[in-house]
Amino acid sequence: MKQFSLLVLLILTTACGISKKAIEKTEETKKVENEIEIKKDIEVVNKEDIAVENIDPRVVQKDTIIVVETSELPLPPKPPKSTNNSKNSFDVRLNNILQNYVSENGEVNYSEIKNDRTDLDIYIDYISENLPEDSWSKNEKLAYWINAYNALTIDLILRNYPIKSIKDIKDPWDQRFWKFGEKWINLNQIEHEILRKMDEPRIHFAIVCASFSCPKLQNKAFTASNLDTQLTNATKEFLADKNRNIISADKLQLSKIFKWFAKDFKTDGNLIDFLNKYTEVEISSGAKKSFLDYNWDLND
Repeated sequence: MKQFSLLVLLILTTACGISKKAIEKTEETKKVENEIEIKKDIEVVNKEDIAVENIDPRVVQKDTIIVVETSELPLPPKPPKSTNNSKNSFDVRLNNILQNYVSENGEVNYSEIKNDRTDLDIYIDYISENLPEDSWSKNEKLAYWINAYNALTIDLILRNYPIKSIKDIKDPWDQRFWKFGEKWINLNQIEHEILRKMDEPRIHFAIVCASFSCPKLQNKAFTASNLDTQLTNATKEFLADKNRNIISADKLQLSKIFKWFAKDFKTDGNLIDFLNKYTEVEISSGAKKSFLDYNWDLND
């Protein structure tokens, strides 16, 4: 009987040991399985695969760990360029240039503009991205293109400065340095394909080719609201300047502008009719006409 009791005790002890080992093995198995599940839920993301701002919190599970390198994150995009198409805003920047660097006589201080051409660059940048719209009036378009021509001529000189004459530049009026909208343009296109087609002969006394015999560069931008007055004043001033025209009742010594663009001054009568509108002298219809030599020296 005593031996039987010892045998039962031995069997029970062995069974308890086996159960304990089984329980421990089960717990270890669960622990390993849990670790595997956690590892399965860990997602390592490199900077090349995802940017922080692209992580959608709605799809990130609560057990998911996202590892992101925080160095060299992409910079935020630049703000879009201004789409302000206010016609009045064109004039302020150009006025700063003209009033600071152009004398009352139309002499241009190119060296000073070249030292600080920020205003000019901003102005050209702005007008090149804000072209006239179909809804603009004729005067609005004229003012825009006259100002553009003069600003681009200054820019052309600065690109080659110091020079003695615009003619020192190869094909100066055909250089395509400026992109307006989707097209590269030159000074000839502005003058002949745009401005001259608008049937306003007085533009010839507003656009300036950076030369002594050209009309003087006005030191104020042209504006649509005041354009007629500005063009009239520029025309009268040019005709009264004896360095550019010598006019009497029966004899005319004129700028070659009137020779090169003769047909532009015959849209409302003949040349004498045009001149009599803007001169104090009453020119006779039989006045003898000749043309002065053109001085291409730089207007500085």
